Amino acid sequence: MNNTRFATLIHILTILAKSPGEWLSSDWIAGSIQINPVIVRKELGALQEQGWVTSRKGKEGGSMLLVSSDEITLADIYKTVKNSNVLGKKNLSPSPKCPIGKNINKELEELFDETDEIVFVALQRRTLAGFVDQFN
Repeated sequence: MNNTRFATLIHILTILAKSPGEWLSSDWIAGSIQINPVIVRKELGALQEQGWVTSRKGKEGGSMLLVSSDEITLADIYKTVKNSNVLGKKNLSPSPKCPIGKNINKELEELFDETDEIVFVALQRRTLAGFVDQFN
């Protein structure tokens, strides 16, 4: 997962958790992250699909957290954005004639799965609320 989606979602959720009951605009959130509001709106859509955020349109619109930050683990957020293994991708076409090449992807798959599980378990122990508490 070599992108910034995980960091962006945590940033959005932290802002929303620190402003309970307030409708925050995607422009305002984007200003905090210093990214395009279109990206924030896209990610807010992913958070809505998870049932964590609600949004409304219009002049008085915005988004707010729909569930308690205690109910969201960092592993939940990770699962929302995970699109590859922590260690990246395997080479697609190693040589089947090479004693290493013909077996490397099988061994790498095991290593990649093991590493992903370690990350997942570590993130499962932490909630969004615990992360938000750092900003008091």
